[in-house]
Amino acid sequence: MNASLDEAAQHGFAYRLGWGLDGLRSLAPSCPVIVVVDVLRFTTAVCAALEAGATVLPFRWKDERAAAHAAEQGAVLAGRREDGGPSLSPTDLLRLDRDTRIVLPSPNGSTIAFEAAAADVEVVLAGSLRNASATARHALTMADGRPIGVIAAGERWDHVADLRPCVEDFLGAGAILKVLDPSAAVDPPSCSPEARAARAAFADARPLLHRHLAESASGRELTRIGFADDVDTAAQHDVANVVAQLDGPEFTATAR
Repeated sequence: MNASLDEAAQHGFAYRLGWGLDGLRSLAPSCPVIVVVDVLRFTTAVCAALEAGATVLPFRWKDERAAAHAAEQGAVLAGRREDGGPSLSPTDLLRLDRDTRIVLPSPNGSTIAFEAAAADVEVVLAGSLRNASATARHALTMADGRPIGVIAAGERWDHVADLRPCVEDFLGAGAILKVLDPSAAVDPPSCSPEARAARAAFADARPLLHRHLAESASGRELTRIGFADDVDTAAQHDVANVVAQLDGPEFTATAR
């Protein structure tokens, strides 16, 4: 059964959950604050770079357009980790020089963020496990009693056109929703059923959070190609007090 756009908007709930671009398009018209969650690795990478004191310029494409954009913006371009230099690795980005301007190409998390901005969403945030509580509290302040939408980015494989929901983004969204709705209010409910499920999943997974990420499909893939340290970095919960907010073409840090 296909839900209509209006039904998918989850009206009547303070906190809502959507998946990917379709979820964003459902929630953006009625949610002035959107939190994008792409744990392995885009939004974790954004958080890590901001922790280091850098500014992040997300970019949708991983081709020659990214290099041109970096040159236009006076920024360095993140490349492949194995080539040395900055990459999408959050572990490496924690060691960036302060005041670095870095372009992070990402066809997934950054695309959702830019689509949200294009849809005139007032506040677009990049949330991760690392800054879940800081992000949620800032979202509450900015929403001022209005609905908040949390968008789990999901994954896209080269050989599959459809979105693949992934456990790491579900848990990352749940970590944020746990702070938005600390009491699991039921009368009236604050979380939509979709959001409540993510919140409950995080609460259940919290004692073994690293194991859940490491044994997920994305975690295993990163470990296979030698990036297990990025899984470790992404699994660290509430170690950062920075909020990543999209300001024009840039994610900048707001300390909480």
